[in-house]
Amino acid sequence: MKHFLVATFLFSFLISFSQQKDPLQTVDVESQKKWVDSVLNTMTLDQKIGQLFMVAAYSNKDEKHEKQILELIEKYHLGSLIFFQDLPVKQAELTNKYQAKSKIPMLIGIDGEWGLNMRLKKTFRYPWNMTLGAVQDNKLIEEFGKQVGEHCNRLGIHMNFAPVVDVNTNPKNPIIGNRSFGENQENVAQKSIAFTKGMQSMNVVASAKHFPGHGDTAADSHHTLPLLDFNRKRLDEVELYPYRKIIDEGIASIMVAHLSIPILEPQEEIPSSLSKNVVTDLLQDELGFKGLIITDALNMKGSANFASSADVNLGAILAGNDLLDVPLDVPGTFKRFHKALESGELTLERLEHSVRKILKTKYWAGLHKYEPIKIEGLLKDLNTSENEVLFRDLVESSMTLLKNDDEIFPIRSLEKQKIAYVKLGDSDNATFIKYLKKYTNVDVAKSEDISSLIEGLKPYDLVIVGYHKSNVNPWKSFKFSEKELEWLEEISKNNKVILDVFASPYSLLQIKDFRNIESVLLSYQNSEVSQEISAQMIFGALSAKGKIPVSIKNEFKEGDGLFSSNLLRLGYAMPEKVGMNSEKLKRIDSIFKLVIDEEMAPGGQVLVARFGKVLYHKNFGFHTYSKKKEVELTDVYDLASLTKILGGLPMIMKSYEDDLFQLDSELGELLPYLKGSNKDSLTMREVLSHNARLQAWIPYYVETLDSISKDPLVELYSSEKSKDYSIQVSKDLYLRNSFTDTIYKRIYESDLREKSGYKYSGLVFYLFKRYLKDTYGKGMDELNNANFYDRLGASTLDYNPVNNIDLDRIVPSEVDNYFRRDTLHGYVHDMGAAMFNGVSGNAGLFGNSIDVAKMMQMYLQKGYYGGDRFLSPETIEVFNTRHFLDEDVRRGLGFDKPQLDDESMATCGCMSDKSFGHSGFTGTYAWADPKTQLVYVFLSNRVYPTMDNNKLGEENIRTEIQQYIVDAIVE
Repeated sequence: MKHFLVATFLFSFLISFSQQKDPLQTVDVESQKKWVDSVLNTMTLDQKIGQLFMVAAYSNKDEKHEKQILELIEKYHLGSLIFFQDLPVKQAELTNKYQAKSKIPMLIGIDGEWGLNMRLKKTFRYPWNMTLGAVQDNKLIEEFGKQVGEHCNRLGIHMNFAPVVDVNTNPKNPIIGNRSFGENQENVAQKSIAFTKGMQSMNVVASAKHFPGHGDTAADSHHTLPLLDFNRKRLDEVELYPYRKIIDEGIASIMVAHLSIPILEPQEEIPSSLSKNVVTDLLQDELGFKGLIITDALNMKGSANFASSADVNLGAILAGNDLLDVPLDVPGTFKRFHKALESGELTLERLEHSVRKILKTKYWAGLHKYEPIKIEGLLKDLNTSENEVLFRDLVESSMTLLKNDDEIFPIRSLEKQKIAYVKLGDSDNATFIKYLKKYTNVDVAKSEDISSLIEGLKPYDLVIVGYHKSNVNPWKSFKFSEKELEWLEEISKNNKVILDVFASPYSLLQIKDFRNIESVLLSYQNSEVSQEISAQMIFGALSAKGKIPVSIKNEFKEGDGLFSSNLLRLGYAMPEKVGMNSEKLKRIDSIFKLVIDEEMAPGGQVLVARFGKVLYHKNFGFHTYSKKKEVELTDVYDLASLTKILGGLPMIMKSYEDDLFQLDSELGELLPYLKGSNKDSLTMREVLSHNARLQAWIPYYVETLDSISKDPLVELYSSEKSKDYSIQVSKDLYLRNSFTDTIYKRIYESDLREKSGYKYSGLVFYLFKRYLKDTYGKGMDELNNANFYDRLGASTLDYNPVNNIDLDRIVPSEVDNYFRRDTLHGYVHDMGAAMFNGVSGNAGLFGNSIDVAKMMQMYLQKGYYGGDRFLSPETIEVFNTRHFLDEDVRRGLGFDKPQLDDESMATCGCMSDKSFGHSGFTGTYAWADPKTQLVYVFLSNRVYPTMDNNKLGEENIRTEIQQYIVDAIVE
């Protein structure tokens, strides 16, 4: 009994092993065999011959071509089609038409090495294999294969001629190059296996190519017959290595190349695709491959030049191939096949052997249950957000940091760096510049000659050199010009340089000396996503983790790659990457359209970030209702009371950390001029919580106007700046300096409210401007720049932006007809802040949405950002706590907090108690939630042309958008 069980086990093992070795055999083996037999038994001889042909079909040709294909299907019973360019919907329509004409469902193939986009427009495009060769997580490659398989399924494609399994050991290879996973045979094997597993899990046939290996050739088989003149040991160790591996893992098909390989085929003029020694003896007998064997395209000169088309096609079958890819002269070939069958040159048994394998492949791919392609929704299904997320993951994972002297990568200490960017190469770089500038000021340096360029770069601490080459296809030239090499050499001699290469790694072979180049980042391709992600990496929002898949002389070895730090700066990602839904977030677009249509505001910006990734960042409308200037993301808005948490509060918290006061310190202690006033004993805890009975505000400006004409009093204002009139309240209006003392006096004299409890007041933020000046010896604007904004790279956060920012980037606020009698453009809207020369803790700060988000993200990260500690977690916690919750005060210290019960709507009601933020009178809003890790910024100039228009607030637009954002979380 024991021996019987052992024998049974061994028999079962051998049977399963044998089944595993036949990659075309399905789980329902009996059903598959029955279907194949039934179809084969009903076929005529011509139908059997027709199964061997995979003819080229195009979706961008005229009706004449379509008619030719239909005639070939009807007359010669074509078994397969391979589609080339150009449009997926047209291809789907043609496929349905052609399949309807065929008695036996046809196998549809395509070359989709980097996705369907290799052949079809308006389909998704993934990175080239050389880029993917740098990726260290092969699960991403498997997912890549799976998604390509899904696209093939959706478009009625059953066979994809990928992966490229060539080991590219020749940098001068004219046809493989970027199409290879690299020069390391193990890396090539594992990447190919991963891709195959992914695609074949979708029942799409993977076809490894170009057997036995096209990686070390200096010629293109499209134009000639390349020579592979190596000994057998070399072929086994390099070219054949990945094939052995991928055959063991169940690849369903292999494509045979047109190569001259004397060690395998002594008759050098015979292409490998027509060699029995290669196709039968090596591939099938020695390597044991039982899957479908297909020739490389037979219209290529590597085979077409060998003999007549009919003889070439017959020779391919006699060599051991099963399927003829792009055969020429189908009618002539049919005649030749009949003649060969009659003479015995080709036997019926040999013919049916291949036909049976083709039918097995069709069953494997589901063609025994053929259904026409559904046209509706096709383009959407071929371009999903999941595809974009994977594409970005692949690009990010490929980026390779090859050199990093003095750890200048990623860039730290932005306040100490003056950075320039120089472009080399002849391709687009707009996205790279756009994203570099999101992190700090980066000046684009241009010049016609190297001397003036070097002179212009002298003031800069660091130069980012971007080398941008065409991303159209992998065959485009990646080489530096001699001029570019000279410029790179000169720049690196005179400046610290980060060289970012958006081209093939082989481009680095031209650089003679890397000693003066401090850092080298290899970004591989010049796609917009590559440029965006590369910029993020340079500034530490992402980490480099790729490994170069080829060697660069003795400078960089295959497999080299440094890990770079993540400095926790804001990055950019798809919503789906951080658990949110893109479609739901598009509701924000609709509601902002309503804002503009209903004239709640002329325009604005909205930013949403989660887990440190900006996932929605859009601009809407115009600067004014005249619609002359569209809003850009780089434009700056008057932030109004957001200044309290972005301008006043940061320095208050820093003062607290510097042990300059305690929360129960009294104002009289900190501000001696309040001694003896009714504010003497008010504590910092009370005033920052708005629980100190202070007046909401004091309209200081009213007493500076003529009581009858309401014009500014001539004794207090001047139209020109002078020693005594230096406080600029608008473009051509200057307040007398001494009035500042009057403002402090009014605050000193103001009554406290009789009723205790919560009441919003900005008075304390006026007072702290003076406190900070007296304590630190510098103005609030200087202190914020030095301690926060410059270090964050928040270059648009600025008081009095007209001094530093182009006026056309500043969005106007109100047309002031009650005080300054002018359109407020670059001058603070808040009257009190204006009378403090535009610098106050309660208002006066301008900025754009991304720079506001940097401050909010720094708070969310408990005081840490960009590799730098700004505030301690303990300080953030203290100020983000409700200290008078038992008195129903919702506020923290300076920070606004979610409403309690039926209070006014500070938030959508969907924020956690740990969340914090503020709103601004001009139509601004910023909020962050530690629980959901959300940051939300809304900027507008709803006060234009008049602050009497408060439809934005009445309709709760800002908090309604906040609700949409929370609803978009899908975790």
